[in-house]
Amino acid sequence: MRNLYLFFIALTTLQFTFAQDLIIPADVKTHVQQRVEQGFNPSISMAYIKGDEVTYFNYGNTLLENGQPVNENTIYEIGSISKVFTTILLADEIWKGNMELIDPISKYLPETVSVPTRGEKVITLKDLATHTSGLPRMPTNFNPKDRLNPFADYTVEQLYEFLSAYKLERDIGSLYEYSNLGMGLLGHILELHTGKSYEELVVQRIAKPLGMDDTQIVFTDRMKKRLAYGYNEQLERTSNWDITSLAGAGAIRSSTSDMVKFIKANMSNSDSSLNKAMKLSHKIAFTDTTNNFNIGLAWHFANNGSITWHNGGTGGYRAFSGFNSDTNEGVVVLTNSTFTTDAIGLKVLGQDINLELPKKREFPGIVEVDEATLESYTGKYQLSPEFFITIKRVGNQLLAQATNQPEFEIFASAKNEFFLKVVEASVTFKSNENRETIGLVLHQNGRDIPGKKVN
Repeated sequence: MRNLYLFFIALTTLQFTFAQDLIIPADVKTHVQQRVEQGFNPSISMAYIKGDEVTYFNYGNTLLENGQPVNENTIYEIGSISKVFTTILLADEIWKGNMELIDPISKYLPETVSVPTRGEKVITLKDLATHTSGLPRMPTNFNPKDRLNPFADYTVEQLYEFLSAYKLERDIGSLYEYSNLGMGLLGHILELHTGKSYEELVVQRIAKPLGMDDTQIVFTDRMKKRLAYGYNEQLERTSNWDITSLAGAGAIRSSTSDMVKFIKANMSNSDSSLNKAMKLSHKIAFTDTTNNFNIGLAWHFANNGSITWHNGGTGGYRAFSGFNSDTNEGVVVLTNSTFTTDAIGLKVLGQDINLELPKKREFPGIVEVDEATLESYTGKYQLSPEFFITIKRVGNQLLAQATNQPEFEIFASAKNEFFLKVVEASVTFKSNENRETIGLVLHQNGRDIPGKKVN
């Protein structure tokens, strides 16, 4: 009831600003308004670029209760859009003749780090930049103390420990597999190679030359004053993410106006060294003909290759940026909740998409389960030769962690049935006639996958 009350207050005090223009389609603006008014996104700040002209459309507040109206200078986390900053920095080093895409990553890491190989192939800079290294999405030793700020305590030492112990499960360069680990590692390699921090590289080589004064990792006082606070799917306040050792994967904070400068620079045909690096990052660097898939240096493509884009997300934010090289149009869409706005950006850029409101999940009631029973569920469950779910208990809360994934809370809907809030999935624990837990069943995507308890 308290959350409903706060939500009602938020709607009754809603404020918004937007330019009176004829460029952003009316149905898109209506959709943005509905998302905010119906409680999916506390705010949305977007920009439409056509050549040298820019139109902003801002709706909602920095907070659901007693927030300030957002505008093009409001600060958001842009998450994985940071990855294209990382690859542009790599491309800049390549243009300067300081690195090559075919360089093995072992060339730039300490000799004490044993980089995984497979067959006669080694992981190269290009493999990291195209998500084809064979490294998993996340390191297996990723076990955050604070689940609301999960990257904050993952260290370089842990990264090296993981690399030295990991065995690749597929051939290098053979398959696209999105990897926060790989792109974070690339950012770290750039730090080692240049002797500068990732943030220094972003600011000195991209943000400062483009006049992006509010684009960096560490909040300035000015950025803090204009921050849109993040919310999860249940419209609960979340923490900002502090991404340290894997900063190249998603650590950057920015504003819509700054991201407009970034996208305009990517669309530009200037002869600057930065623009040359950007153009190199846009070129197709990996092709999977079987799946009709192409990727540049981190940049993805849509609409038969005319749209170049990347999105991002952290614990309380989603972001989209992209441009259409055929029509000379660009779009930025930032929001402070976990309901994605990708469809808005792609539609404005020319993708044939029907805009629909997200579907809110309805959760079952949470029941109390005694700690002895919860403790009996702890352990490691094997669902396939390489996929495990580990269950642990903290007080009266169970936590589940799947292979190469972060740890998440699971909630009891019955004595042996638990559900996740972060994804549509649930688990049922199985016992034998002696009431000993012997396995679980993962229910997800219409499938029921059994797992045997192995310890």
